[in-house]
Amino acid sequence: MAAPKKGRKASAQSKPGRSLALILIAIAALTGGMFASGHTTPRLGIDLAGGTSITLRAEAEPGQESAINKTNMDTAVQIMERRVNGLGVSEAEVQTQGDKNIIVNIPKGTNSKQARDQVGTTAKLYFRPVLQREASGGAAQPEPSASPSGSPSASPSGSSKATDPEKSTGSATPSATATTQGRAVTDGLKADDSPSPKAGDDGDAAKLQAAYTALDCSKPAQRAKAGKDAKPADATVACGKDGDVWTKFLLGPVAVDGTEVKDAQASFDTTRAAGWQVDMTFTGSGSKKFSNITGELSKQSSPQNEFAIVLDDEVVSHPYVQQAITGGNAQISGSFTQEEAKSLANMLSYGALPLTFSEDSVTTVTAALGGEQLHAGLIAGAIGLALVVIYLLVYYRGLSVIAILSLLVSAALTYTIMALLGPTIGFALNLPAVCGAIVAIGITADSFIVYFERVRDEIREGRTLRPAVERAWPRARRTILVSDFVSFLAAAVLFIVTVGKVQGFAFTLGLTTLLDVVVVFLFTKPLLTLLARTKFYGGGHPWSGLDPKRLGARPPLRRTRRPSAPIETKEA
Repeated sequence: MAAPKKGRKASAQSKPGRSLALILIAIAALTGGMFASGHTTPRLGIDLAGGTSITLRAEAEPGQESAINKTNMDTAVQIMERRVNGLGVSEAEVQTQGDKNIIVNIPKGTNSKQARDQVGTTAKLYFRPVLQREASGGAAQPEPSASPSGSPSASPSGSSKATDPEKSTGSATPSATATTQGRAVTDGLKADDSPSPKAGDDGDAAKLQAAYTALDCSKPAQRAKAGKDAKPADATVACGKDGDVWTKFLLGPVAVDGTEVKDAQASFDTTRAAGWQVDMTFTGSGSKKFSNITGELSKQSSPQNEFAIVLDDEVVSHPYVQQAITGGNAQISGSFTQEEAKSLANMLSYGALPLTFSEDSVTTVTAALGGEQLHAGLIAGAIGLALVVIYLLVYYRGLSVIAILSLLVSAALTYTIMALLGPTIGFALNLPAVCGAIVAIGITADSFIVYFERVRDEIREGRTLRPAVERAWPRARRTILVSDFVSFLAAAVLFIVTVGKVQGFAFTLGLTTLLDVVVVFLFTKPLLTLLARTKFYGGGHPWSGLDPKRLGARPPLRRTRRPSAPIETKEA
């Protein structure tokens, strides 16, 4: 049996067409995704698009300095995001800066004064009884009792739970018959059980009922105005979201203030396998008030056995009550996920946070100024790119074609990814990010130069182009990887330790560094491998940038036989 022939296995670089096809397919896919999503341009930051930037500083109450911590600041960010979204702003940024500051960036087209009023005030959390509720824009529908409910419920700790109508796995309502949602608003506004309210109350009740009937919570403008400036002692209207559907509420006067919630924590109920729940603890006065209101609600039919948790005039949850909850401890249970339970617990805790926020600075950038800064940034990038191209043309001649094509591929990948990252993760291209992209031009060009010089060194040693391309690649690859790793590490550290706009520079620098590795491995090296097979490059044309004579190549080493020494004849 003949032994198999030994030889080198075909490497990926021996088939450069595959690598080129792969990166071209990736570019086509990203471009198609960009057009399919409808976001064909990167999302611009405040300094380029124009808008308002508000810096808020957290201030703790005397003796409560420890309240300024990451958990409370994250909760405040969540509350402010809800407020900004309530203005109909879809591209706002709310993020922490350092330990005590929160930055709110609101794009152009938003009333800056209204935005400052929204984010600068302390959040108000109230517990109000539900008088009526229905899906916004539709008529109230009857809710048969003794059937599974989709709401969470509230209950005392260790007893039957109170559930939220949006999340409950199935609790029966107290009534045995089907009832319509809500009762007449005049009944709900009564301070006592007398059959008729006062004449003045009738007029207020009629206005409130008319406002409730006309309210359409599916419209952001109406949601923003619902319940505004309502006093705690007055009934009001509000909006809330049940899953993907907006619901409008008619609510009674405040029964418990959010500041009377001592603590709220998300926990997992393992004893009854009820899943995630929210445990609440009230203060002494809050415990008494909560006991009174839950005792009254437990006697009502749905939805009047529910209490609404209202944060900034929006209903975040409306659990129903099955019995009076005494002792100062209560639980809200239902089909919560861990994230939903923690979010609700954070909102409940926020009412008792000893934090206030003062306006540290407000910067307004007009759209015209933002456009000028963007224009200046693009000009700077074009000048930098032009200088790099001129240098490549003068010094590398034909090799500059490979470098320019590689830069174009890198630019296409960077642009499409940035355009897709806007709607995906909220990435906004600001002026520091543009600077990062300009710096990346030099980093990318440096990788090409490293590889080209390694190839030229091999040619100077007397090798032809095709073997020089393959022999130069391992050493150039190692140098490129080390250089890019250092750049990426610096960008990562900068992104972690900084906040605000500087993170845009770090993010762009890190992204372009990763793309540099992709382009060099999947485009530059395979393209040079293919071009080395052509006569122009492989033959060492003077304009190819690989002319052995211009590079001072040594003649190839050849083995020669030593001349034999003359043989001297000897006489016998």
